[in-house]
Amino acid sequence: MNYQETTNWMFNQLPMYQLQGASAYKEDLTNIKLLATHLDNPQNKLKCIHVAGTNGKGSTSHMLASVLQEAGFKVGLYTSPHLKDFRERIKINGEEISEDFVCSFIAQHKDFFEANDLSFFEMSVGLAFDYFVAEKVDIAVIEVGLGGRLDATNIITPLVSVITNIDLDHTQFLGNTLAAIAGEKAGIIKPNVPVVIGEYTTETQPVFLAKAEANKAPIYFASDLITTVLPSDLLGDYQFHNKKTVQQTVAVLNSQKEFKISDENLKSGLSKVVKNTGLQGRWQQLGEDPKIICDTAHNKHGLAIVMSQIENEIFENLHIVLGVVNDKDLEAILPLFPKKACYYFCKPDSARGLDTQILQEAAIKHQLIGKKYSSVSAAFLEAKKNAIQNDFIYVGGSTFVVAELPL
Repeated sequence: MNYQETTNWMFNQLPMYQLQGASAYKEDLTNIKLLATHLDNPQNKLKCIHVAGTNGKGSTSHMLASVLQEAGFKVGLYTSPHLKDFRERIKINGEEISEDFVCSFIAQHKDFFEANDLSFFEMSVGLAFDYFVAEKVDIAVIEVGLGGRLDATNIITPLVSVITNIDLDHTQFLGNTLAAIAGEKAGIIKPNVPVVIGEYTTETQPVFLAKAEANKAPIYFASDLITTVLPSDLLGDYQFHNKKTVQQTVAVLNSQKEFKISDENLKSGLSKVVKNTGLQGRWQQLGEDPKIICDTAHNKHGLAIVMSQIENEIFENLHIVLGVVNDKDLEAILPLFPKKACYYFCKPDSARGLDTQILQEAAIKHQLIGKKYSSVSAAFLEAKKNAIQNDFIYVGGSTFVVAELPL
């Protein structure tokens, strides 16, 4: 199979959360452990940083990778989901895994995948670990896919564990209280492995403290410990806490004396995240006059910060291109959006995309008025057509919406 045929097989033949949602979620680590054994346990040959959290884990992972690259290390980076191409998930020093490696890995192990009913995500994790070992990376930054305790990435023993924050998201899998979700995320805390917590609440802090104590894991609360926040080329307001998290994680790595990262490496890495890692979709500017911003924020915590940042922009008229997935809690997110805006409702090109009629009807109940469009591109083109020089266009609501933009 060529690359396109290989990825089509991966997407279509095996459960994939990005496309299918709940049916792709697996509630144990049996299969990934089986695959790891089959691959000769590549995870045990890697030095890793493990990053979990409701929001910010992707940005944090990319920042950490950028900082480590600036310090001269060969850095593997595994993240999800991807925007345009599957290979975005697996990078070394900002360069995507080759099509040839993906094809050869799948071809070599396809019979095993099929015989053991492995999920898309389990297969991708195995591919990433195998690739990083083959390429002899110095360190790998591994982002959790969903949750933590039962996530396929949770077979690693990292140098440091990172949990960015906790909010109500994916409640059908992780629980419907902050404490319950914190318990799932805290599942990445390992015996004697330090853990950095980005943000905490009165509900989540006791969960983290108890889990860390049970594992004799040193715990660091970045929001309390970091007082000077360094600048970054990632300009979303929500990056404030992510930068604190990265700075504290680097301090922990330095204390272990295995990886030497200077203050200059840290500053340079934070200022070159997009250049070093290729991160897209985080308060990313696509145009000016009118200013066009896209962002992948898609839950209450992330969208609240983004909407607040929009309020601080100076513009004449506000245009919002909005699409969401069908398991989104509309009653939680729609009240966050400004009423004084022109809306362009669209359905992302995914089986999980929410029908525009349903989105529009729900939005009207919150006095969010606009028209519905047949696609993200049609909605975006209409917004650009209607906007004048001093207007502001925001495109978001889902990673899938941003993925369809000309980034």
